[in-house]
Amino acid sequence: MLLKRIGVAAGLAALLSGAEVQAQTSLGTAQSFAVLGGSTVTSTVTPGTVIGGDLGVSPGSAVTGFPPGIVTPPGAIHAADAAAASAQASLTTQYNALASAPCTLDLTGQDLGNRSLNPGTYCFSTSAQLTGPLTLNAQGNAAASFIFKIGSTLTTASGSSVTVINGGNPCGVMWQIGSSATLGTTTSFVGNLIALTSITLNTGANIIGRALARNGAVTLDVNNISFAPCTVGVGPPPVPTLSTWMMILLVGLLALAGFATLRKRKTYDLR
Repeated sequence: MLLKRIGVAAGLAALLSGAEVQAQTSLGTAQSFAVLGGSTVTSTVTPGTVIGGDLGVSPGSAVTGFPPGIVTPPGAIHAADAAAASAQASLTTQYNALASAPCTLDLTGQDLGNRSLNPGTYCFSTSAQLTGPLTLNAQGNAAASFIFKIGSTLTTASGSSVTVINGGNPCGVMWQIGSSATLGTTTSFVGNLIALTSITLNTGANIIGRALARNGAVTLDVNNISFAPCTVGVGPPPVPTLSTWMMILLVGLLALAGFATLRKRKTYDLR
């Protein structure tokens, strides 16, 4: 009986493990892009925008404001070329994987400002607002994952900030936006912004991460966008699935089954 239970449990574990692997996607060929637009990428004619990575657009082809905007080497501009098209395909895969991640906590209707959050997946069924500072506490784990799933828009107030503390890495922060994202003036932002439609950075807003729009425009105004070098072995966060919790439950059930079997054997021996 115990062997049968173990066999069933092992089969369930394999099924759950497979589901997790399928969900653990990365940015793929979009990894080298700091900015990626679907229709256009536009920067104001005022000097000051600096992109630390590739800048691309696809299927659109319009890139304006570079120069005076700067793409720092080895980053390059990819306008409607194969590299940009491939990056958009990878971006779609990552967007869909993030969209399917189960929520750790639903924060719908609550402001992200003046909060400290531990690793997890935080969900908003509609829009999300950031007013003030948001602190992401990695709790000593360089591979800590923070995923924000937002049903419609993300808007930050002027001067807002996102900070990763206690050994965390900007590579572990992902924002999946159901429509568009707008960063207010002088916002200091961390993570990969992946928007279905468009991304707008107002004057002086900066990102340690990426601004990646699937279908619409990326609009810039004297901004700095660059992705931090990740710790070796740490890339964009794997998308968590329910299988992690199911595996914990499975281990517990196996332990209980083993304990019950031992008790039966002990009772039999006493007889």
